Amino acid sequence: MYIDLKTGWASDVRILASPNHNSRPEGVAVDLLVVHCISLPPGHYGGGYIEKLFSNQLRAEEHPYFKGIVNNPVSAHFLIDRKGAITQFVSVYDRAWHAGESSFAGRTQCNDYSIGVELEGCVTDRFTFEQYKALQALTSALKGCFPAINCGRIVGHSDIAPGRKDDPGPFFDWQEFFSLL
Repeated sequence: MYIDLKTGWASDVRILASPNHNSRPEGVAVDLLVVHCISLPPGHYGGGYIEKLFSNQLRAEEHPYFKGIVNNPVSAHFLIDRKGAITQFVSVYDRAWHAGESSFAGRTQCNDYSIGVELEGCVTDRFTFEQYKALQALTSALKGCFPAINCGRIVGHSDIAPGRKDDPGPFFDWQEFFSLL
């Protein structure tokens, strides 16, 4: 896998462009990778609801939980499903709307300078080995595009929005992931 340096789109992944993004601020370098987790409805896997959410196609009547989220324009750059398949929603050169109100090392607005990767999962479940392998391959490709992303600049959503977010949660094995890098 590699990231096309002209377009910011990855090779060998599924592409499903999201409208939920905009341009990064002029002159801002990408130097942070944020790991998230998501399942829709919470605790359920498959069904394509994450893709629908990120592409504004989720319908409130599909599940009671969706009523509270259908009007939230969100996206991530990438989603890694339980089998390790990667979908890209936003070019890495654009700002995906994944972090919300956030800060890292004294800098606010993490969306401006970060890449958001969602793992299909929830904070109460373990992630699959296939997801760790896919995340490792994706991270390696991203580091080729953005050399400032290193192990100290790979964080969880909970690290940049403490008290507001708790993902990827206690079952994400950082040690296992970093050992693969």
